Amino acid sequence: MPQKCEICGKQPSFGNQVTVRGKAKYLGGVGTKVTGISPRKFRPNLQRVRITDENGTSRRARVCTQCIRAGRITKRIKNRPFQLPAEAQALLASRAKSGKGGKKK
Repeated sequence: MPQKCEICGKQPSFGNQVTVRGKAKYLGGVGTKVTGISPRKFRPNLQRVRITDENGTSRRARVCTQCIRAGRITKRIKNRPFQLPAEAQALLASRAKSGKGGKKK
């Protein structure tokens, strides 16, 4: 599995790790010196999330956190919100209209 975001295509990039030693001048030292440079890899922060794609099907995808935060994906809805059956809703509506079923004094 490549380390690549399925939404934006972000993938690892290369750079250098710079090692320095010494005390900064503004802190009273003589300044910092570079003591080593070694190659390194900057990897995207990929998460496995369940998303709903354009077809309406849910699937797992490896997506970077910036795409998640930016709202470029729609997360899968785990459970539908609870709804009363139609008969129960009609019963509650009729009670509300008639004034019955309220608080007792």
